[in-house]
Amino acid sequence: MAVIMDGESLARSIKKDIATRVSELGEKGIVPALATILVGEKTFSKTYVRLKERDCKEVGIHFKTHELPEKTSEREVFDLIDALNRDKKVHGILVQMPLPPHLSGTKVVERISPKKDVDGLHPLNVGKLWLGACDFENDLLPCTPKGVMKLLDHYDVELAGKNVVIINRSNLVGKPLSKLMLDRNATVTLCHSKTVGLEKHTRMADVLVTAIGCRPKFLVTEDMVKDQAVVVDVGINCVDDKICGDIDFEKVKKKASKITPVPGGVGPMTRAMLLQNILIAARE
Repeated sequence: MAVIMDGESLARSIKKDIATRVSELGEKGIVPALATILVGEKTFSKTYVRLKERDCKEVGIHFKTHELPEKTSEREVFDLIDALNRDKKVHGILVQMPLPPHLSGTKVVERISPKKDVDGLHPLNVGKLWLGACDFENDLLPCTPKGVMKLLDHYDVELAGKNVVIINRSNLVGKPLSKLMLDRNATVTLCHSKTVGLEKHTRMADVLVTAIGCRPKFLVTEDMVKDQAVVVDVGINCVDDKICGDIDFEKVKKKASKITPVPGGVGPMTRAMLLQNILIAARE
């Protein structure tokens, strides 16, 4: 039976440390602050923003949401970002995705100051990662990949020389996570919707990461997993009104050596890494 990698517990510990560091900054007259921009009325986006607000308040980070109508123009969004970039009391800026179709997420992210880009998606921060010019603990990296690495480290998962298969090629998860694992000397394979013979790759994986979120169409079953593999489930799905991941958890946990649950695995770590990024930005 696999060891369950408890992201919830580790995230709580990290948040306690962040709260201490926020308090220390407060003694120096610095109150770390996050500004979020929410365009439109998407219910799930509002839910994500509320969770971020709750997390920030738990550790003493100031939080403010700027809610904009669905039809807000690109210029109006840019003007708001420019104002937040200039505001010395704002240390982090986060634009909640997805944006309405008439707005380019790429252009909006590029408008954010790299020093306030707490999602780690600005081209400058992405470039530092891929050039090997970033410091894992002190630079702004995408939150989910950073959270996955922290969780693997906590559970003593050795990556050097291991075959890692990541089923996701997004800028948010798959690509940055592959680079972080390459930096640990893993041999990394990125799989996606056009991969031929996916099961052939997953069965070779010492570490298998999936981040698809398309159940029941996509499911990682027991026969797709190597004996004693480490399995990291980043997928978020809602099936029969219950949140679950991409993995057939009950069956795969009998075959894997370590596995993350959904909920309670990578999700809490992602949110904790956002808080850590805000702290990093406040120290600039």
